[in-house]
Amino acid sequence: MNEALLRSLTPSVLAILVRRGADFAAAEDAVQDALVEAIRAWPADPPRDAKGWLVTVAWRKFLDATRADAARRRREDLVEEEPAPGPAPAVDDTLQLYFLCAHPSLTPSSAVALTLRAVGGLTTRQIAQAYLVPEATMAQRISRAKRTVSGVRFDQPGDVATVLRVLYLVFNEGYSGDVDLAAEAIRLTRQLAAAIDHPEVAGLLALMLLHHARRAARTAPDGSLVPLAEQDRGRWDTESIAEGVEILQAALARDRLGEFQAQAAIAALHADAPTAEETDWVQIVEWYDELARLTDSPVVRLNRAVAVGEADGPRAGLAALAALDDSLPRHTAVAAYLHERDGDLATAARLYAEAARKAPNLAERDHLTRQAARLNASR
Repeated sequence: MNEALLRSLTPSVLAILVRRGADFAAAEDAVQDALVEAIRAWPADPPRDAKGWLVTVAWRKFLDATRADAARRRREDLVEEEPAPGPAPAVDDTLQLYFLCAHPSLTPSSAVALTLRAVGGLTTRQIAQAYLVPEATMAQRISRAKRTVSGVRFDQPGDVATVLRVLYLVFNEGYSGDVDLAAEAIRLTRQLAAAIDHPEVAGLLALMLLHHARRAARTAPDGSLVPLAEQDRGRWDTESIAEGVEILQAALARDRLGEFQAQAAIAALHADAPTAEETDWVQIVEWYDELARLTDSPVVRLNRAVAVGEADGPRAGLAALAALDDSLPRHTAVAAYLHERDGDLATAARLYAEAARKAPNLAERDHLTRQAARLNASR
């Protein structure tokens, strides 16, 4: 069973059902039922046209659910509109669906959560981790969003800012999580940049390209994480870096700074350094100051503490860290790193072990565990 194929077809199938009159919540349920049917039936009898098969089965699932309602006349109308079996048109509706999910009736946070779940293919748990909230809280938020848009007409697409937020979170999950969505997020952001002249769209595309350029060097052959300072910079994609820097410079020249442009500027400074020792940390701190002003994000301030520790010394970094809530994700890992830089190996080893227990994924947990073991062995 080709699960990647099913994931790639899901947005288009969902968009076709919505265009044909299905309300969003019912359409999503029907597509999920069709995917379950595909997993059951395809290994023994694979279809010649996977997309057409999913459209036909999902539409029938939707009709079956509708027949359970009291609105018989509407049910009969929908039956007459059932699409004929056969090849479905090769149209990419994914970006359009992102805009439709960012519906004006939803708050931005709810629109992002709903899109990540329905179109991006992320689990409720992955979305909750991205938002730093409990999984149960995120499940309730998504359920409320579904109820809000149930029955509304999707003829009022949402704003660009919400769609950018969704694309950014999808890229981050694809870059560091279990589902590879990074290339898809870049593809969709390219489409958006070609359609809309907006400096933040360009900033996000530059940010994605600059991060993605380092992807090959982020893991060792055994799958373990390689920190930025230890990465083989010869494995970085120089063409992607050059493209990202060019796009960023054009966006910054318009003097309409936004958070994605600021993040891309930080990524560009890392990419521009021939070695880790030559990184311009002073300028990176200045960009983190701009980013903190734009977002007031505690995660930004956490990353800034690391940059301060590199620019002004680990004790300055620890002082910046002390002003932040120690319950922040990766706060303990940052504290461990700065204590190690300051020469307090015992404290650093203890904090690395503590951070490993809190790590959100196996690769990060293994990395932090090895850091703790390395320091314990050296004492």
